[in-house]
Amino acid sequence: MPNPLRAAIVGATGYTSLELLRWLLRHPQVKVTVLASRKLEQPISRVFPELLGRSDLTIELFEPGVIAQKADIAFLCVPHATAMEYVPDLLAAGLRVIDLSADYRLKDAQLYEKWYKHPHSDTQNLVHAVYGLPEIFARQIAEAKLIANPGCYATCAILPLSPLVKAGLIDPQDIIVNAASGISGAGRNPAPQHHFPERNEAFEAYAIGTHRHAPEMVEGIKAGSGKKVDITFVPHLVPMDRGILSTIYARPMGQATIGSALDAWHAAYSASPFVRIRTDVGPSTKFVINTNYIDMAIYEYNNRWIIISALDNMVKGAAGQAIENMNIAAGFPRAMGLN
Repeated sequence: MPNPLRAAIVGATGYTSLELLRWLLRHPQVKVTVLASRKLEQPISRVFPELLGRSDLTIELFEPGVIAQKADIAFLCVPHATAMEYVPDLLAAGLRVIDLSADYRLKDAQLYEKWYKHPHSDTQNLVHAVYGLPEIFARQIAEAKLIANPGCYATCAILPLSPLVKAGLIDPQDIIVNAASGISGAGRNPAPQHHFPERNEAFEAYAIGTHRHAPEMVEGIKAGSGKKVDITFVPHLVPMDRGILSTIYARPMGQATIGSALDAWHAAYSASPFVRIRTDVGPSTKFVINTNYIDMAIYEYNNRWIIISALDNMVKGAAGQAIENMNIAAGFPRAMGLN
């Protein structure tokens, strides 16, 4: 790829695009050359005043041909069902694409329609999309033209669970994931249930049995381990800006021990710069905020393993992981621009 790598951010007015731009502005081998939107044309510093003096780019209307003249890779920070409208034209224009929406995460188009209530209109590219979880699919990511950036909850569950399932250490049909997220995961568009008086001093479960990251967890673990799993997933909202903490309950198989679980994690992630296996302190959102790390720890209680994982939903759960995928695709060191 060219040096510097020219990057476009499509859907430039959301929280994820802001996070992505902030990190890319510090990347030593990348120049952001295009910010695009469906409807807004104005300086990015007017949308995000904190960027005044850091970026002089003006948001332009989305036009794939124009973007292809100015950029080598495009990050899509648009809602699901919108990305699949944009991807075919961007790929045809010669761009590599990293999609931060959900449109290319699930390989089964019927499963996508079931959970997202929208037919998939780009099944041709869906077949070739690579699930962008670097710790498990780095080899495929390196060759991919279209990378589906994983969901935040899914990342926080797949990474600790996949090695344990693959090694046969836990019962794949008896897994519970309770996860709590900061409110930035809901996006920047205003909604009554996300107003400050509704969220402040409130801790609640939501989307029980209907959250769209549930099938992504199942599909991601199966792709990484080769085994089918059954997961009960309950997400929660907590009154903080960002961060996810997952408490995962699994039943050990046979003679499996905490030591064998730690061995499986170390074997899987010894070359992964952003996985921290904690035996000193329990994972906390406080330890991972504004970083691309995921922290993991495991405990045993009442014949179950209790796995705790934590990450920043805006970084390892979104923008940081997208940059990690870009680094792999471009042949850069995987941690470049993320330390």
